[in-house]
Amino acid sequence: MSEHLDLWKLLAGLGIFMFGMFLLEDSIKALSGRAFRKLIAHYTKGRGRSIGSGLFVTAALQSSSAVSLMVLAFVGAGVMSMENAIGVIMGSNIGTTCNAWIVATLGFKMQIETFALPFIGIGALLMIIFGTTSKIFQASRLLIGFGFLFLGLDYMKTSVESFAQGFDLSHIPSYGPWLYLLAGALMTALMQASSASIAIVLTALNGGLITFEIGAVLVIGANVGTTITVLLGSIGGTQAKKRVAMSHLVFNVLTAVVAFFSIHGLVWVVKLFFDTTTNSVMGLALFHTLFNVLGVVLFFPFIALLARLLVRAYPDHKAVLTVYIDKTPAEVADAASEALKKEIHHLLEECQLYNLRALNIDEKLVFDHELPFERNLKKRFTLDDLYENIKLLHGEIFSFYARMQGQKLDQAEVGELERVIFASRNIMNSLKNFKGIRLNLEEFDSSENVYLNAQYKLFRRRLVEIYHDINRITELASKEEQYRELLKAFVHIEQADKKFIRQTMDAISAKKIEDMEIASLLMVNRLFTQACRLEVFGLKDLLLAPDQIKDFDRAMDVKDLMDEESAKTAAPEQ
Repeated sequence: MSEHLDLWKLLAGLGIFMFGMFLLEDSIKALSGRAFRKLIAHYTKGRGRSIGSGLFVTAALQSSSAVSLMVLAFVGAGVMSMENAIGVIMGSNIGTTCNAWIVATLGFKMQIETFALPFIGIGALLMIIFGTTSKIFQASRLLIGFGFLFLGLDYMKTSVESFAQGFDLSHIPSYGPWLYLLAGALMTALMQASSASIAIVLTALNGGLITFEIGAVLVIGANVGTTITVLLGSIGGTQAKKRVAMSHLVFNVLTAVVAFFSIHGLVWVVKLFFDTTTNSVMGLALFHTLFNVLGVVLFFPFIALLARLLVRAYPDHKAVLTVYIDKTPAEVADAASEALKKEIHHLLEECQLYNLRALNIDEKLVFDHELPFERNLKKRFTLDDLYENIKLLHGEIFSFYARMQGQKLDQAEVGELERVIFASRNIMNSLKNFKGIRLNLEEFDSSENVYLNAQYKLFRRRLVEIYHDINRITELASKEEQYRELLKAFVHIEQADKKFIRQTMDAISAKKIEDMEIASLLMVNRLFTQACRLEVFGLKDLLLAPDQIKDFDRAMDVKDLMDEESAKTAAPEQ
């Protein structure tokens, strides 16, 4: 039997395991609708219920690691509270002792890793068959995530299994209990399965290679070693996931300390039920259950305290997204109104930044200054991160608006507030349009059709031009000038839209594009044009006086009537 550590298999297992963890959490987030959240909350609500859930699920799956990883995913997805997560983990420690009883009584160990290939196979087939918007698609990703999770654990386990089994425990009988404690922890950490290491200990005990006391210490060490799986799962995760991993470590280590220093008393209790000289494996299974139950009983009253301490140790790092309203009290109406307008203008700039990056346009072509998100947020963020931060910023703007509404305001102030908050909604709708067409634009850029490539470049040029117009308007000192330039910017958008339609019709006549490409191109142009209009409308409500806003809206109404008449004139008679 080889006694060498298969390092590459270990690393491959770690990579597969981490990918499975990502799929698991991501699919849980996608599936965690209101009903699902209520279900999870119901069965893990309260300390007793969460401990019971952890016990029974672990007993069924025969893997405390898998249960702990699910807890990690649920907490990361925001569907389980910290206190309930600690309760589930405590229960899983008792549940995992069922495997020792199975080995001790039947000599059989359930290998849940064998579910990995069916999970991956069935999940992959469902993913191919059903569309990406289907819930079955997300459920299939969940299955694949579980499959990769178990497959990764199996790879890590088998990469060191022969090495661990070739480790002769009888070679170190005189080094004292501390070394056995360390050996048990190390063996479980390497194999990524406490049930496997405990099975080895039971085998060694049954063969007479070790004494009952040595086996008891090794089992205590195995309980500590199993925490490495959850610690690995929390790497690079959120603060909530780090709290769960640390709670698992703290609980298991403290339970191990209590069990280690109480070992003689626990062994005495075991001997009341089993003769450890003739039925040592049953005695060790009882010892395993006994000290885990003792740990739960001792730490049950301190679950809430542990949760609070972990929140302090790993606080949520809430980035300050606002620039103006966080420094301004909502009670001072004039100052608050001005701060709200500035914050919504900040929102507009961040939305423009997203739109520019969605089309791979260097923002320096539009902005001559660093935007607040880039300046204040320490880490480099992806396009999806930027989108989420903009949504959070909009939420804070609405919260500030709600606080302002709670103050005593006159009718004019109420009207102004409604206009500026409507501006923020137009800006966010513009952002949503760009998010919706982002993938289509990427397809145009990478298409083999030369005409689509040219249209992608045209969309980029149109966006830069309208943003130059918009940003120039914000710098004008006169509201009258701003009014005129906003109308010109709107006309510019409409002219670009009509030119695009004409060019597309010519391309269709020349058979430069296929039918499906026509539909995508027209849809993208409609959402693109609408997004540009919404930004102009947002700026109109943000910058202009009430009378000018009315004049602008009347001009839009006249324009719509003229468009309707033009359409009727151009339409062929039936």
